[in-house]
This record gives sequence, structure tokens and C-alpha cells, in this order.
Amino acid sequence: MSDTDLEDLPGVGSKTAEKLRDAGYDGLMSIATMSAADLSEVADLGNKTANKIIQAAREELDLGFQKGSDKMAERENMSKITLSSTKFDDLLDGGVETQSITEFYGEFGSAKTQCALQLAVNAQLPEEEGGLDQGVIFIDTEDTFIPERVEQMAEAKNMDPDDVLDNIFVARAYNSDHQILLGDKAQDIMKDNDIGLIVVDSLTSQFRSDYVGRGQLADRQQKLNEHMHTLQRLANTHNAAVVVTNQVMSNPGQLFGDPTSAIGGHIVGHASAFRIYLRKSKKNKRIARLVDCPYLPEGEAVFQVTENGIEDA
Repeated sequence: MSDTDLEDLPGVGSKTAEKLRDAGYDGLMSIATMSAADLSEVADLGNKTANKIIQAAREELDLGFQKGSDKMAERENMSKITLSSTKFDDLLDGGVETQSITEFYGEFGSAKTQCALQLAVNAQLPEEEGGLDQGVIFIDTEDTFIPERVEQMAEAKNMDPDDVLDNIFVARAYNSDHQILLGDKAQDIMKDNDIGLIVVDSLTSQFRSDYVGRGQLADRQQKLNEHMHTLQRLANTHNAAVVVTNQVMSNPGQLFGDPTSAIGGHIVGHASAFRIYLRKSKKNKRIARLVDCPYLPEGEAVFQVTENGIEDA
């Protein structure tokens, strides 16, 4: 069955298939990785029918158990994006990888956005130069996407700045619901364009603004969880890298060590395969600490931010 044969799934007629395609769900993998609640809402179906459709898509794609060796073979399709710093790349075993969510968090001025913009440029480099040779989706929640800065970074890589900017799809998110919607709309762009990287800068600022106080914490975390699952689904379906930046808060009760911690709690922590804590050092130097990764040890790398972008210190 091809990716476009949605009508062959039980319970999917021509009208339902049209609704799914209009919403950007035109392949079996995108259907198989949906929740029944999401499918019910998108296609105006009952829960029982939605579950039946999802199960059929999963059976068609054989999404049950597999051998570890088969999973290893899937990982061979994974690619990495350079951060333009040898030590930073070494810390991440080659760079930011596709099929995963990578979180950069730190205080104001710690170079979170600089890393995000550098990756948006570097993703367009040829594969032999540490890129993906693919386009980028950039969800901007704090008006941090500065085209002039992208031009500087592109020129430093001997890339055409106009071409680089043309290959970045930017959207400004004005509240958390709009941000979630843009995450869903990213599917439409990825359907029609060769996209290898999705950036959300920053992930939690709109959620913090819209959900204030402990009474709304559960609702905030639920929405944030939904958003993170959407991003992970896009990463898996399109073999894309997802990079999110995140704000921090201070824990005054912590007596030893660095009292700062990332916003979003366990929801963001568990969804991010790589968690990188950025902090300022002397002058234009920054320190990146790999806090969490399923297969890499903790460690640190020193890099600097210059007019050209991210570089070795």
C-alpha cells in the first residue's frame, strides 16, 4: 500500500481521506502515530472508528515489536547537523541528530538563540560539510529571528544569504494555542518541502504567559506535552531534527551547585533526547554542558559567539 492509499484503510471514505489530507495527514505513518482523540477531531470521527483506522495503519506498517538489529538499521538513516564548533560537535558525538528533540536551555545571553540560528543555517549545508542539505521551519515565540544575523552566519559559510533565508519558513507564535497550531501546520510545509530541521525558540515562554499560577499548572503541562509529542512525531516521520530552546528558573531552596533549572519539568525533560545547559563565561565565550542523553556521558565544551556565529573558543 502506498502512502497515499488512505481510502484503503477500513473506515476511511473519500471525504475522511480528504479531511486528513487537508490537515496534512497524507501518509500511513502520520496516521499510525496519531492518537485516537486527535484523529477524531481532525476527521470528525467517533473514537471507535478512529482507533480502528489507526490500528489498521499500524498493522500495514508493521509497527509492532522488532529486533534490536532492525532498530539499529533504522538509526543508520539518522543524520547530524554541525554546530560549527569542533568541541561542541564532539560533545554531541558529531552534532545535533535527526529523529530526536534537542533542548538548549540557559539564562538570557547564554547563546540559546545563537545556537538555534546557527543550526538553521548549517542544516542547509551539504552533508559532507556537516549539514543536511535541507530546509528549516522556525517557530519564533519571542521575536528572536533576526534575518540580518542569519545573513552574517551564511556569509561566513560562503553561502548565498538570500538562498538561506528562502529555505527557512518562519512563523511568529503570539500565544501558546497559536504555537501548538503552528506545530500542526508544520506538517503541511514538510509535505510540500524538503525540511530537515524544526526550531522552536523558545518552547515555554508563551505557555508561562498564558498559564499563570499553580492552579493552571496541570493544564499548562498537558498542552506542553501535546506540543512535544507533535514535534517528536514530525521528527520520526520525516527523519528531521527538532531543536527547542528553553528558559530557566532559579530554585532558592538549593544550597549547593547551580540553582537554575529548565522550565517545563519532567514533560520537557523526558521528551528531549538531548538536554544542553548553556551558560556565560568570560567575554564572548560560552560553556555547553550535556546534562542528559540516552547514550552519551555528561560533559562540557567551551565555544564562542562571534560576528561569524558559533566558533571554537
